[in-house]
Amino acid sequence: MPQVIDAIEIETGANPATSIIWLHGLGADGNDFAPIVPEIDLPKTAIRFVFPHAPVQPVTINAGMRMRAWYDIADGAIRREDERGVRASQALIEALIAREKERGTKAERLVLAGFSQGGAIALQTGLRHPERIAGIMALSTYVPIAEHLPEEANAANRGTAIFMAHGTFDPIIPLARAEESGRLLQSLGYALEWREYSMPHSVCPEELADIGAWLQRTLGPGE
Repeated sequence: MPQVIDAIEIETGANPATSIIWLHGLGADGNDFAPIVPEIDLPKTAIRFVFPHAPVQPVTINAGMRMRAWYDIADGAIRREDERGVRASQALIEALIAREKERGTKAERLVLAGFSQGGAIALQTGLRHPERIAGIMALSTYVPIAEHLPEEANAANRGTAIFMAHGTFDPIIPLARAEESGRLLQSLGYALEWREYSMPHSVCPEELADIGAWLQRTLGPGE
């Protein structure tokens, strides 16, 4: 089992039995999304937010500069993700899930969330996890190593709630690539909730409102 990576944690109440593991994008860190917790209309249950820091590594599309990244991305017309790095980060998130379970969160009370690269790893991990989790939130992202998903997807999460959202003016991950991932998930029978917003590679207030509503439906009142 990989070591548990460092993370920022925010608890909205005492003794949380619900966890949201939220992964940042390329070049950011766990601080990126922590400030938005008070801006989301959350279910009335104690939630532990976990915002992990990705490992620091060279990134090819950024001239080999070292930065926090969940995986490398090769340069070129089609920016391909590094399969080895994707799977390594999947193992890191599995270790975080295991720790949340040790701390009292059942799998069905856990949400994997992420933006950009972080959203790709949330999908990679959640769709393959051997226990049913509450949901997967994938923002401004796509399904990585998509060619392997049909044979690797775990039946335990075939009915898991999935929220995908994307900006129509995203210059980093074109809307068409996200739409292709959405069609793949739907073709495999996943119940996908899809949203588009007039924004670039970012998050907007309307999206935060929809995230809150989705979390209310997905997590309910808790225990």
